[in-house]
Amino acid sequence: MNELAFTSWTESTWVGFDTETTGVNPNEDLLVTASLVLLAEGVKGDLSQVETANWLADPGVEIPEVAAQVHGISTEQARAEGRPLGEVCGEVAERIVDLWRSGAILVGFNLAYDIRILEHSLEVCGLTSLEERAGGYGPMVDPLVWDRKLEPYRRGRRNLETLCGVYEVSLDDRFHQADVDALATLGVLAAMVALYPSVRTLGREELTDYTAAAHQAWAEQFNRYLASQGRDANVEEYWP
Repeated sequence: MNELAFTSWTESTWVGFDTETTGVNPNEDLLVTASLVLLAEGVKGDLSQVETANWLADPGVEIPEVAAQVHGISTEQARAEGRPLGEVCGEVAERIVDLWRSGAILVGFNLAYDIRILEHSLEVCGLTSLEERAGGYGPMVDPLVWDRKLEPYRRGRRNLETLCGVYEVSLDDRFHQADVDALATLGVLAAMVALYPSVRTLGREELTDYTAAAHQAWAEQFNRYLASQGRDANVEEYWP
């Protein structure tokens, strides 16, 4: 890997971002946990040497049992150990803004979901959005979106656990915990950067637009397929 030519963004600080929530609808559900995992030197960084920040929020609503079974946080635990949702979301948003200003790259698996969860939670709490705080979103990468673009004909599922296998990322198997998923996502991105020269040539300012365009192309194609099958073609084409 050290023999490959990298550009500045690939060796910048990468920040894995993941959330666990009250449900799967980012326009209705709320944040329960959030993690930011900082990997210095990006693709050349050491995944065993990361800085992790974790938050637990009391969302102020019941956490459905089906959600609690996924991430392990019950309503009772969130109320007893979590901090008010507004405090947590405000801190997470400010930390992300600070990291963008320092030159970091935000990385997440299905990142648009986590961004929207954060934005919705901020809105519910009457707080300024992440986008407004930052004066526009900073550089972001979603390895799921990139994998769809770079390997469009690979069969099978594309969840995080599957892609860890595809890209030979050996990490903790406790998936659906925000810090574990964020770290695994960083490992997948590092493997992709080493494997695909096309993404290594991107400039920092191109990352978000590249990811958004890749998602839109995939979503448009998938919606056409759904329509051809007589199914609802309702996949969101905008990213994030």
